Amino acid sequence: MQDLMVQDNLKKSKIDKSQLMKNLARYRQADLGKAVWQLVNTFIPYISIWILMIFMLNKGFPFWSILPLTLLNGLFLVRIFIFFHDCCHGSFLASAKANKIVGYITGVLTFTPFYLWRRSHNLHHATAGNLDQRGMGDVWTMTAEEYRNASRREKIGYRLYRNPFVLLVLGPIYSFFIKQRFVSKNTGKRERFSVILTNIVILGILTVAYFTIGLKTYLLIQIPIMIFGGIVGVWLFYVQHQYDGVYWAREDDWDSLKASLQGSSYYKLPAILQWFTGNIGIHHIHHMEPRIPNYRLQRCYDEMPVFQNIKPLTFSSSLASLRMNLWDEQRQKLISFSKIS
Repeated sequence: MQDLMVQDNLKKSKIDKSQLMKNLARYRQADLGKAVWQLVNTFIPYISIWILMIFMLNKGFPFWSILPLTLLNGLFLVRIFIFFHDCCHGSFLASAKANKIVGYITGVLTFTPFYLWRRSHNLHHATAGNLDQRGMGDVWTMTAEEYRNASRREKIGYRLYRNPFVLLVLGPIYSFFIKQRFVSKNTGKRERFSVILTNIVILGILTVAYFTIGLKTYLLIQIPIMIFGGIVGVWLFYVQHQYDGVYWAREDDWDSLKASLQGSSYYKLPAILQWFTGNIGIHHIHHMEPRIPNYRLQRCYDEMPVFQNIKPLTFSSSLASLRMNLWDEQRQKLISFSKIS
């Protein structure tokens, strides 16, 4: 099991959490040159592909002919979201103001309010793997006992939520197009303002599109890109904390070190996909130190053996995660619905 292997390796290396954090400190420094280059090598092709897709639609090319470009730009949008994610952690750039500006811009492009998402994501980092702190910024996960005691309606609702089509297709559509357009009554002023400002800018983009390229053209391009990018993004988030050997514990036993190294996967992807996903697959390091920018994660992994002891999760092995629906507290593992007794 991955969790036992991690514990054993930590004991052998004699690295405690405080020492580990000291070692990680040198990777936290933002690099303006690297950040700007990432923006350049992502936004230029993203905008260029958009222009090409507009040209093709205006020239009467059939919609299916632009689908490959849609998928490609969906991946670029995932990469843009990684920049947004880093800005929310204050790691992409050294300046807090610069992170905020880039965060708002990338947030608009991904239909995600900066401060609202930052708040929920920070809560996710603070509570990942804690069974008593579920429900904010994470994937809904029931324990086996909770499921056994649930009403028929609750069981049906949970099974629907865990259905791959609902979770990975309808879920992103609801989250990015609908949910993030609104705020709850208890939302703070800063979070509420970020939602309002993001919505106003999106409305402005729709208005400009209406008077220039045409609203239909804009929607035919933007919606498929958003849906594909959303599917990829939600899948990445899902598999980072839902896999065989993952760590969950009750409040009294919860340990932040274990939650990072055992509760976050090392999702080893092909080089090109690792580039598009901004190294987010090196998620165990990211949860250990969220202030490390995406462009330093690989170097951190290469130079610190303790992180290399984590068994990688490959794409083929990650598919099994779709069948892991409930946390069995007795067996300390995720199980499928078919294993519930």
